[in-house]
Amino acid sequence: MKTTLHIVVVFFAMCLMHRVVGQTGLTVGPPRVFYIVDAGQSQTQYVDVTNPSKDYTLELAVSLEDWEYSEMGDNMIKPGGSLQTSCVDWLSISEPFFALKPGESKRLQVNMQVPKEVSYSDSIPVHTAMLFVTQLNPRAGAEQEGANIRLAVRAGIKIYHGFNRQANTDLEITNLKYTTLDQAGKFLELSYDVTGNTWMEGQIRAEFINQDNGKKTIVEDIGFYCLPHDKRKQYISVPQELVAGDYIATVMLFYGDQNLVKAAELEFKYE
Repeated sequence: MKTTLHIVVVFFAMCLMHRVVGQTGLTVGPPRVFYIVDAGQSQTQYVDVTNPSKDYTLELAVSLEDWEYSEMGDNMIKPGGSLQTSCVDWLSISEPFFALKPGESKRLQVNMQVPKEVSYSDSIPVHTAMLFVTQLNPRAGAEQEGANIRLAVRAGIKIYHGFNRQANTDLEITNLKYTTLDQAGKFLELSYDVTGNTWMEGQIRAEFINQDNGKKTIVEDIGFYCLPHDKRKQYISVPQELVAGDYIATVMLFYGDQNLVKAAELEFKYE
């Protein structure tokens, strides 16, 4: 008797740059939703969901969870309501379950009602949540070695809440050092703390100057996203084309609407 193993593979797509298209066909946007709402007030934002498939109806469910950044800037998903910064309980979705025919779109209303007893504090200046749209009817994929693979997609959108007050966007560089990470290679290890009271995004730029001949090498900018009170580390790969010698590395962080800049320098010997 033949035994068939059914495996459901869920493709997780975090919306970080623009709209996201899942491998089995699901488009969700915008990637981030922002609310500026004071205690006792409400606000509604909108999320668009589209089925780009030409021949497959999607059955979908909307859910809410918590999230935060790790020290390395990775997204860590937590159960809804488990974090002090959670605003999951303040949110309601117009249609938590729905179906989309091929080529069909739906605009969801996402309403936030901030409780009257909640107010701004320096310890918790913002609140967050993650809205997930999950496919409930996985599509059959290729059968491999007796396993019937079924493919589904889950797309996540970040939700931010802030109070109607002056936003202070700032950070402080706490350390910069040259290090070797096992077999991964040589890196600059940048450490910084977010000291502002709002969410932040920016770019990290690193330049290497050879002190013997003055040649400058610039690596590609690295984007970053932060929340208040984050303590972060960023590893910047030292270019392999550098020749042995003494170097000055300059790392600059560009961030905020005012194009603020923080910089640090390090002298090191590259061998």
